[in-house]
Amino acid sequence: MNRRLLSVLAAVALVAACESATEGTATTTGTGATSDAGSGVATVSTPSATPQQEFEQAVGQDRVFFDFDKYAVRVDAKPVLTRWADWMKRHPQYPIVLEGHADERGTREYNLALGEKRANAVKEFLATQGVSSGQVTTLSYGKERPAVPGSNESSWSQNRRSVAVVGGGPTS
Repeated sequence: MNRRLLSVLAAVALVAACESATEGTATTTGTGATSDAGSGVATVSTPSATPQQEFEQAVGQDRVFFDFDKYAVRVDAKPVLTRWADWMKRHPQYPIVLEGHADERGTREYNLALGEKRANAVKEFLATQGVSSGQVTTLSYGKERPAVPGSNESSWSQNRRSVAVVGGGPTS
């Protein structure tokens, strides 16, 4: 019984695959796929990347990290931030939000203030590289949004960060 059902389903699939559209018509789906029925060849274009994806692809990473209880931009973060600045200057139409984060140690209020200082330190560095201060805003999450859960140095080091979030529209 199962073999017979599979045979019928396979035959239906083959017939459906051989069906053709009217000669010379083109159809477009909502996913960006276009089919030229006259040629029998379908081309699929990928949806365009979001500004955030373009940013991450161009600069390599969307975050920089900080030492414990510090907000000074680390030496290893400067080349990353320079790439951020270059991209931002080429794309002034996109607003950027710099998120400041902290690890779980310390009070909520202390970590919100530390996250704000981290985001502002990154903003100041970007300004020295020629990025318009009007393009960049800051937002602190403190310890409220850890990137990596856990109560150890490995987790904490990944949570002490600033993240660049690229907006989807023109700067107002």
